[in-house]
Amino acid sequence: MAETQFSNLLQSQTNEVDRARLLAVSAPHSSDWLLALPISNCGLRLDDEAIRVAVGLRLGADICSSHRCICGALVDSSGVHSLSCKKSSARISRHAAINDVVHRGFIRASIPAVKEPAGLLRSDGKRPDGATQIPWQSGKCMSWDVTVTDTLAPSYVARSATSASSAAERAASNKVIKYTQILASHDFTPLAIETLGPINASGLTLLSQLCRRISAVSGDTRKTSFLLQRISVTLQRFNSLALSCTFDSLHATTDEDR
Repeated sequence: MAETQFSNLLQSQTNEVDRARLLAVSAPHSSDWLLALPISNCGLRLDDEAIRVAVGLRLGADICSSHRCICGALVDSSGVHSLSCKKSSARISRHAAINDVVHRGFIRASIPAVKEPAGLLRSDGKRPDGATQIPWQSGKCMSWDVTVTDTLAPSYVARSATSASSAAERAASNKVIKYTQILASHDFTPLAIETLGPINASGLTLLSQLCRRISAVSGDTRKTSFLLQRISVTLQRFNSLALSCTFDSLHATTDEDR
């Protein structure tokens, strides 16, 4: 019954943004933040504003009044511009926070791992976000790189409206091309996450394997869901922060306080 209702709802949408939104929030694990217990010590608690923005984005509701972003672009009442604004300070912090969650996952699984490993470079001199220090599988260490792409960005929305996770898969493919040089010595897995939650297939496989290893070490089968919930909650937290970064008034108040 639920699948039939969802199919009917999806078919009734004539707007690419609404179709993309519905497909994204229904993708596997994209809505894990809804299942998380609000435990602050575990990084699973969202404040009221983050919940308001997360629910608004999920439902396609108005989350703000129309205003001019600090980058000069017009932000409409849906607030979706904030998710891909190039001048948003939340982008760097979001990337670092999600990578921290992944790195801590390896440590909890008793797998030594380092962030931005020295000596593991691609052609432009940039390093992947992390690598294990012992073999992961087939005698090779695992290297990963995190990227977050906007489901509803103008360059992706047409694809997102036809297939869930398409933006994440495209971003993942670009990452693999950039890190071709390290494949001889390491397994490499891109972890591409969309702002509305979908994760690329290979990245989701890596996280699922990591969850199982954490559970094996801890003896707690619930650990299989905690890692994915932490990533989902972190993403929603920074979606809210990205919206706040578009308001000139908040930046002005912050500067005065300093």
